[in-house]
Amino acid sequence: MGLKIFLIVILALVVIFLVAVGYGGFRWEDGTRELRARLDAARVPLHPQVVDFRELDNLPPPVKRFFRKVLKDGQPMVAGARVRHSGTFNMGEATDRWKSFTSSQQVITQRPGFDWDGRVSLMPGFQVRVHDAYVAGEGILHAALFGLFSMAKLRGTGDVAKGELMRFFAEAAWYPTALLPSQGVRWDAVDDHCARATLTEGSIALTMLFTFNPQGLIDTVRAEARGRTVGGAVIPTPWQGRVWNYEERGGMQVPLDAEVAWLLPEGAKPYWRGHITKIDYEFER
Repeated sequence: MGLKIFLIVILALVVIFLVAVGYGGFRWEDGTRELRARLDAARVPLHPQVVDFRELDNLPPPVKRFFRKVLKDGQPMVAGARVRHSGTFNMGEATDRWKSFTSSQQVITQRPGFDWDGRVSLMPGFQVRVHDAYVAGEGILHAALFGLFSMAKLRGTGDVAKGELMRFFAEAAWYPTALLPSQGVRWDAVDDHCARATLTEGSIALTMLFTFNPQGLIDTVRAEARGRTVGGAVIPTPWQGRVWNYEERGGMQVPLDAEVAWLLPEGAKPYWRGHITKIDYEFER
C-alpha cells in the first residue's frame, strides 16, 4: 500500500508539473503576441523607400566603404526582420554558467523597436523564457521560469529603455539600411577603421563606436556605459558586441554570428553567443 501511495503522489506531481509548464507556455505566447502587436502598431513609413548612394558622399571613409560593401544602390529599405537564433547564454555573475538557448526576434526599423523571445535551458525540462524588448520607446526585460514564475522584470522609459535601444543599434548590422543617415543616424569620423554613430529616438540619444575590419565590414560596436545588474544593483559598465561570418541574405551582406560582452577592468566577460539560423526581411514598398 505504501508503494502505491508513493506512485500516486509521484504521478500527481508529474501531472501538476506538466500542467504548470503548459499553462506557463500558453500565457507566455499570449504575451508575446500582445507585445509584437504593440511593436507593429508603432511602426511608421520609411523615407526614402530605396537606398540612394548619393547620401553616402559626406560620410567618413570606413562608413562609406561599409555601405558600399553590404548594400546595393537602389535596393529597397529594410522595414522589418524576423530572426531565429541558437547559442549559449552565461547566467553566472561571479563564475561562468553557460546555458543553451533558442530564440525568435522581430525587428521594426522605424519606429525603432524589437522583441527577442528566448528559451534558455537550465536543465532538461526546466526552461526560462525571456523577453528582451524595446517597444514604442519602452524598454522591457522579463525572465520567467516556465514562462510562469518571474525571475526578473524590468520595464520603463529611462535607463531600461536606453539599454534596449543600445541593443537595437548594435544589432543593426543585421538590418544595415537602418544605419543610413536618412534613417536618423549621424556619423562622425574617428580614424580610417572607426567611426562614431549617434541615434536619437524620442528623448534618448545614443552614441556608439563602430569599428570595421580590413574587409570594410562592421567588426565591433561599443558603448562606454550600459546598465549591468550586479547583486540587484544596476552599474553602468562598458559594453561591446562583436559580429562576424558575413553572408548574403536578402540581397545584403549580414553577419550570422555574434558575441556580446561586458568590458570589465579584468577583461572582457562574454555573456551571449549566438548564431542566426534563419532571417527573413520585410522591405519597404
